[in-house]
Amino acid sequence: MEIAELRRALDDVFDQAVVYHAYTNYMRDYEVIVYATADPRTGIQPAHLRYLFKHCVQAEASTALSPDTWRKSLDARLTDPEIGPDLDGYVWAVRWQALYPGVQLIVESRRAQEWAEQVGIDFHEVRIEMNGHNLNLIFSELEVSELAHGYAPYLVAEDS
Repeated sequence: MEIAELRRALDDVFDQAVVYHAYTNYMRDYEVIVYATADPRTGIQPAHLRYLFKHCVQAEASTALSPDTWRKSLDARLTDPEIGPDLDGYVWAVRWQALYPGVQLIVESRRAQEWAEQVGIDFHEVRIEMNGHNLNLIFSELEVSELAHGYAPYLVAEDS
């Protein structure tokens, strides 16, 4: 995959909402599901986009929250969509994360280069920063597709 093509695909989701991320049910690829919206005046309809990071050899997830925010967010009621928004702390119940500051392609990644040398195909590294979690992914290809309404990643059978 060309770097310019990869950058364009990643730039398209700046400041959108990540609603799901995990390895696929067949465990080779990593998917990030983004709910993309535009100003209603544009006439562009919201869509769920699947960013499929193929041949993902490394996926690291870490919190983007400070220890102070975590301390204020331990209450289990913050996971309840009915109660959570009325409490102080990080409201886990919103079930999405702002994709901000966004996605950064790590050019000349040493870790990606090591994988490329050992496996024999190109690898890339990206850092995905959200308001709840940060991800670092090392993968070989990116496939972006629009999802049908009602997509449930854990129920989809894949041959990829």
